[in-house]
Amino acid sequence: MHEWTLDPSGLPVGYRLRPSFEIWPQDARDLLASGSCVLIDCRTPEEYACVRIEGAELIPLAEIERRADEIEADEDTPVLVICHHGVRSQRAALALQQLGFPQARSIVGGIDLWAVAIDPSLARYERTGSGMRIVEGDQSS
Repeated sequence: MHEWTLDPSGLPVGYRLRPSFEIWPQDARDLLASGSCVLIDCRTPEEYACVRIEGAELIPLAEIERRADEIEADEDTPVLVICHHGVRSQRAALALQQLGFPQARSIVGGIDLWAVAIDPSLARYERTGSGMRIVEGDQSS
């Protein structure tokens, strides 16, 4: 399991945000609360079934280019993308930018950091050869 060291504001210590394609979890939370963005979960269906953020639309990374037309957002609407730790969502956000969603951003740290910094009621998990193993918390959805 990834161990996060957070500063007093709840951000990963020493992480350098790349604002052209990333967003801090706290800022993503605020956008979601305002209803002014779209949230795409680019993990696998198995990961999504294990734990998810309410309202997230599942479009696995492998399907992002083929299914981009399903995303209901114009070029001014933030499209936030989340995965497990923030790597796949970076790839998805960059692909979405090239596909006409210039406001696509990867949520730093993925759902793992989200469960630590934003919503501790969410389960944290590890991917194993045979699926997922919950390592902390309870599934809330």
